[in-house]
Amino acid sequence: MTSTGKASPLVTRLVKRRLGSDFTLGGEQAEADPLLGNGFYESGLYRAIASRQDSRAFLIGRTGGGKSALLQRLETERGDHVIRINPENLSLPYITGLGVVQYLSEIGLNLDPLFIALWKHVILVEIIKHRYKVTTPASKQTFLRTLMEKINRDPSKRQALEYLDDFEGKFWLETDERIREIITKFEQEVDKEAEASFGIAHVAGLKAGATSTKAISTEVRGSHAERFQRIVNATQLARLNKMMNVLDEDILDSPQNYTYVVVDDLDRDWVDDKVANDLIRCLFRAVLDLKRVQNLKILVALRTNIFEELDFGSRTGGQEEKFRALTLNVRWTQNELIAMLTERVRAAAEQHSIDGLGSIEDLVPHPNNTRGNALEYILNRTLMRPRDAIAYLNECLALASGKTRLTWDLIHNAERSYSHKRLLALRDEWKATYPGIDDVLHKFSQAPEVMSRTTLTKVLDEAILLMADRTFSGVVWMTTLSEPVWSSIQQDWAEMYHPLFRLLFNLGFLGCRLPGESALVYVHDQPEFAESVRNISRVQEFFIHPAFRAAIDAKEVVESRGWEDPSETW
Repeated sequence: MTSTGKASPLVTRLVKRRLGSDFTLGGEQAEADPLLGNGFYESGLYRAIASRQDSRAFLIGRTGGGKSALLQRLETERGDHVIRINPENLSLPYITGLGVVQYLSEIGLNLDPLFIALWKHVILVEIIKHRYKVTTPASKQTFLRTLMEKINRDPSKRQALEYLDDFEGKFWLETDERIREIITKFEQEVDKEAEASFGIAHVAGLKAGATSTKAISTEVRGSHAERFQRIVNATQLARLNKMMNVLDEDILDSPQNYTYVVVDDLDRDWVDDKVANDLIRCLFRAVLDLKRVQNLKILVALRTNIFEELDFGSRTGGQEEKFRALTLNVRWTQNELIAMLTERVRAAAEQHSIDGLGSIEDLVPHPNNTRGNALEYILNRTLMRPRDAIAYLNECLALASGKTRLTWDLIHNAERSYSHKRLLALRDEWKATYPGIDDVLHKFSQAPEVMSRTTLTKVLDEAILLMADRTFSGVVWMTTLSEPVWSSIQQDWAEMYHPLFRLLFNLGFLGCRLPGESALVYVHDQPEFAESVRNISRVQEFFIHPAFRAAIDAKEVVESRGWEDPSETW
């Protein structure tokens, strides 16, 4: 206090600097992130997806990498030119749950022409509705009549005119209704063919779905596949492709009409796995085909593990390289994460009227020779994703009410809760692909942070033995990954344990260090590292990622022990 009884300027500044219990760096998910607007960091990734010159269309990355945030920002900044297609509005569960679709998929029918046509139709209609803003029945009819008159003057587009004729008033139905209309018509054609060629009993079999194929001989399957494939191949792709020419030349005919189509949330549990992958793969093929529309950019966000599972084999005509060339890998450097956090600190401070917080460095403890760099400590406990960094700092801030900045004690006290939640998030991210993965991760409880090959082998062997546990739900994938261990004759460690180590490395749970190197290698550093058996054969030390060490009570190993076997302390 001053002699006048008033607070000194220093005290006033400190009061204004104090953090409230509601001070956070935003939400971990884009759809619930109050700072996404004012605290958005415009990275090179964002500039790439917004660029009309950058042809990459597929945003591939891990959960929490910021894919949805990037697309939401695009929608905010260029809303008049962005169309969002929500998979939940596409009747996809209806498609995959349909008995006829399950049956045809089970007998090996190639449903790609049907699925590609569905995607193209959805994209086409959504663009037309957005472009011309037709909302009333009268304006819809006026638009269709005008477009049809324009097309009719071009003989090469007559098939497109027929395509529009087929739909009549149903062209403007809601997206899910239009898809149901197309699929129902397809189902009726298959039923008609089944009754005419094989009898009424086979129509009932189609309704039963995939279960009805068990009692069908290979010869009958082949006969069914041949008959029904003709119906699939007769899907209106030819006329629909003519409509793509109309889209390019008559609808999006000017840069002023440049349109982005965004497809996100394809990784939600809305469909059967097998048919879901077929649908997603066909979306990729539709996007590839639509690259010829000059003033259109389609952006599809997908998790890394789902993208890697897509079958780009013979049905894509050897186009896998083209798909990968259009891929934009969502990855972050340490400097980018720091810049992102700085934007959020600035926006949060502005929102809460807190002075003196202009960067992330203003929020964390100052670096010192004794305890090191707090920001590096925090980022080292992330998988180099925005969600992880925001989550850790929010855990710290939840304990910091009334303080002017974070302390080392707060950072350490918040670590266990953060680590536990990251381990649960890792399980949730991968449990659909690897059911029972949490049981495998649990085998690392109280393991050393740093493990020799001998120590890691003991843990991996225990994980493999989970197959003998009747409650373990991952027997199928564990059988595949552990097969080299059971069948190996040469007993080469790298070849035997390569599949299982590769999984844990790709999950981000394990890392390693090569002899003579000081830097550790994790999947966010070198995504392709574990693909090579030769790389793994050179590794002598393995590390549990710092993000998960507190959650599993990993035992600290003194680094000065060098290459000794840490298993002696376990």
